[in-house]
Amino acid sequence: MSTNQDRVALPPVNAQRTNLTCHFCIVGCGYHVYKWDADVEGGRAPHQNALGLDFRKQLPPLTTIMTPAMTNVIKGKDGRRYNIMIVPDKSCSVNQGLSSTRGGRLATVMYTDDGVGKERLRNPRVYVGDTWFDTNWDDALALYCGVTKKILDSDGPSGLVFDCFDHGGAGGGFENTWGTGKLMFTALKTPMVRIHNRPAYNSECHATREMGIGELNNSYEDAELADVIMAIGCNSYETQTNYFLAHWLPNLQGGTVAKKQKWFPGEAAAKGKIIFVDPRRTPTIAAAEQAAGKDNVLHLDIEPGTDIALFNGFFTHVLEQGWQDKDFIAQYTRDFDAAVQANKLSLDEASRITGVPVAKLRQAAEWAYKPKASGQPTRTMHAYEKGIIWGNDNYLIQSALVDVVLATHNVGRRGTGVVRMGGHQEGYTRPPYPGDKKIYIDQEIIQGRGLMYTAWGANPFQTTLNAEQHRGVILRRAGIVREAIGKARGASNKDKVDAIYDAVKNKGGLFVANINLYPTALAQAACVLLPSAHPGETNLTSMNGERRCRLSEKFMDPPGVAKADCLIAADIANTLKAMYAAEGKADMAARFTGFDWKTEEDAFNDGFRVAGTSGAPPIDSQGGGTGYLATYARLRAAGNNGVQLPIKEYKDGKLIGTEMLYTDGKFDTSDGKAIFKPSTWPGLPQTVADQKAKHRFWINNGRVNEVWQTGYHDMYYAFVRDRWPMAFIELNPDDAQSLGVTSGDVVELFNDYGSTYAMAYLEPSIKKNQTFMQFGYWNGIAGDVVTPWTDRNVVPYYKGTWASIRRVGTVSDFKETVTFKQRRYG
Repeated sequence: MSTNQDRVALPPVNAQRTNLTCHFCIVGCGYHVYKWDADVEGGRAPHQNALGLDFRKQLPPLTTIMTPAMTNVIKGKDGRRYNIMIVPDKSCSVNQGLSSTRGGRLATVMYTDDGVGKERLRNPRVYVGDTWFDTNWDDALALYCGVTKKILDSDGPSGLVFDCFDHGGAGGGFENTWGTGKLMFTALKTPMVRIHNRPAYNSECHATREMGIGELNNSYEDAELADVIMAIGCNSYETQTNYFLAHWLPNLQGGTVAKKQKWFPGEAAAKGKIIFVDPRRTPTIAAAEQAAGKDNVLHLDIEPGTDIALFNGFFTHVLEQGWQDKDFIAQYTRDFDAAVQANKLSLDEASRITGVPVAKLRQAAEWAYKPKASGQPTRTMHAYEKGIIWGNDNYLIQSALVDVVLATHNVGRRGTGVVRMGGHQEGYTRPPYPGDKKIYIDQEIIQGRGLMYTAWGANPFQTTLNAEQHRGVILRRAGIVREAIGKARGASNKDKVDAIYDAVKNKGGLFVANINLYPTALAQAACVLLPSAHPGETNLTSMNGERRCRLSEKFMDPPGVAKADCLIAADIANTLKAMYAAEGKADMAARFTGFDWKTEEDAFNDGFRVAGTSGAPPIDSQGGGTGYLATYARLRAAGNNGVQLPIKEYKDGKLIGTEMLYTDGKFDTSDGKAIFKPSTWPGLPQTVADQKAKHRFWINNGRVNEVWQTGYHDMYYAFVRDRWPMAFIELNPDDAQSLGVTSGDVVELFNDYGSTYAMAYLEPSIKKNQTFMQFGYWNGIAGDVVTPWTDRNVVPYYKGTWASIRRVGTVSDFKETVTFKQRRYG
């Protein structure tokens, strides 16, 4: 049953109001949180409620967005009950009062003991015998840190493996990336770390960074100013909803022509056009066609994994037509000639490889790169995401794309940019990674290496590649440790640590700990669970896809004794420091100094605000060298509009930020020149090609509008869980008929690497022999059939797998309760 109610209580005029950036996608919509005593309500007259609206009469459309899902009743540690209402901020430039289906449920997922969050971890837990037991922080840390110290002393840092977030938003932020990073890299000095969604400590944008271009280099306003938006492997309506609605659609509908004329006098200005590069007809494409008209929308439905050939074809055609910016190339770039030689591919060849007709390729190139009728270069914004980030050789795809962008000077000019659309928000501040190479952590674990595995705000059981084997090995190795713990009845923590160490060192075991909001699937393997908190329960800073940094303010207590990740890191460090000090090992104790933090602000001041200052240690921070200008007080005053990083100055009581990078032609390279990179079309990797040869269906995968990532909240929320009781897979109706499958049937996907189940969802726009499966879900794991292949930087090819499909049968609940109406608008 849904927990939604039919009535919304209005906040009184004296309700507490704080700022909150949405926990979820990278767009970072701004919200206001109202909190007031549960026994009090505001009145309907505008002077009687904190919203200042007149509810005595019908309000005009979209005056405000206010639903039961935006409200909740919480309880403080003092036992008092409070109403909360979390509503979108109309003054926030990001969402302009819009609310996504995810952000619109922020109040609903806040912790209550009988609501969606009731399964949250309230206390640390330890696994004893065959059961989980709540315990206190001291007991849990004695075990966790005892095992950590034993391994560190006996085997060195590489015995300690971490799977840790590197982002902002819920479970991330500058405070928490700093706290975890300082612990892992400075104190423990372990190189055995992977990122939450990939099997090594690496970037998803190595090539573009090496070429001198950071992946978040424009403002959302540039989408309003572009002549053309090229959307590459991104489904923005579903995954960056309010960026699409508030900034893309107005341009596509002609609503920003006057702004273009004002900003760019003398240039031809018209309503924007959009080009989609995606094998699948996504809900975003359908929405764009309805809103902007099909004449302004072009869909390049390439064959899977052929993006490099597409961009090389564009690059070659641009040069043949003389559309490149010769002056820009000569003055601000280098290595152009090498890329020209390596990337040469005619439109005919590109058409043969991609499956897109030459005429369509030529039309796209003319839209995006042919100079305007008024003579100026076209302003084209290139937006990309997981379709190429997790595509066929991440490094080469991005090289090929940025080569086209540089050739046409579509970076560093307003209305342009080559930008990733993003998943989570950003919020990276960490010491340098201590390793000298990228380590494929999943394979290290599979091959029996690593002794202790901490999953911190990460869930590889649902989100890694080759997931079935990875999960199976961890469960088997963790089982050895659990058995050893079960036999240590009545043992002290010291004796228990010795038993665990024997199991991991001599018997092939793996000691697993999970630090998270919920137990998650990792509880199947873990021996310790530590409870963390999220924004609203803590103070947290993050930045969105246009580098806009905001402070989400604490307005409620976390459940039980849960705490911010940075403070958990501090507790671990301080416990280890005390252990070494008790043994008289001053040199080791010194490694764990500098964690004397009492609040999240202490961690922020220790990392983000220190980076780049005189005498500071090396720190990699998205705030750059001017983070010291940002204080909690200044960010609080900046509200939901915050400041775009890097900060230029603090002037007249305001933080002044940077709207667009590289406007001066200086790029992030040693000589300031952007670098072209050769990116010859390589074909499919052999591992992937082998599966394609054996199996009929391409298993594309990705996110779904209603569900955030692994569904860590949503699996407990009936409103969402009833909509998606199992990960769905979109199938072409003719393919489904050949398999004897109808919508709502359960099917099995299988190949050489694993198998998984999914709920069939027939969709006419899906091409034959292609599918689309919900990624990372808790019930049906797409990663189980993804191959272990990665590129040179250990970035996975999640989008590149083929499998066979068979009908399993019917689940009557699915047939009777789930709608299978088409998900594409119109």
